[in-house]
Amino acid sequence: MTNITIIGTGNMGNAIAGIATRSGHNVEFIGHDDTDKQVTGDVVVLAVPYPALAEIAQTRGEQLAGKVVVDITNPLNFETFDSLVVPADGSAAAELAAQLPQSKVLKAFNTNFAATLAGGAVGESETTTVLIAGDDPAAKNALAEVVVSGGVKAIDAGSLRRARELESLGFLQLTLAAGEKLPWTGGFAIVA
Repeated sequence: MTNITIIGTGNMGNAIAGIATRSGHNVEFIGHDDTDKQVTGDVVVLAVPYPALAEIAQTRGEQLAGKVVVDITNPLNFETFDSLVVPADGSAAAELAAQLPQSKVLKAFNTNFAATLAGGAVGESETTTVLIAGDDPAAKNALAEVVVSGGVKAIDAGSLRRARELESLGFLQLTLAAGEKLPWTGGFAIVA
């Protein structure tokens, strides 16, 4: 059983908690502004918008040392909704890893919508797949076990350098859904 802390109480955090609790993992929520509450989970999911990452790293850096920290953000320009705000050769996850050098930072869940995580399916028939990028194999395996035991698929997407591609894919999916070209219950699926 894994102890998971989710910072953020929105749709994504609740959907990820649903996956984890379906298979008996312990989940605690911490609101983004709940600065008095200590992080106790071995896996910490940052279910917050991209602009909140720097503040969390600064205020909770010591609490996150030694933990698996999962960045689910898509660093998009919230004013224009037409571009990512990180350098083309970088990623939000890489920035976070630089700010949390004692943590095992992973990129995951950013290519999934909350509805596809909660329902376990993309569209009507494809099982939801969570893509996981990171540099620590044990951390990726720990998250994959939580995901798979909760009823969805997990694929190791490679090193943390792949986070930039995952963020581009997440951005494309978001803009298609916002433009009503695909439903929020749809998205990209991995079919083997």
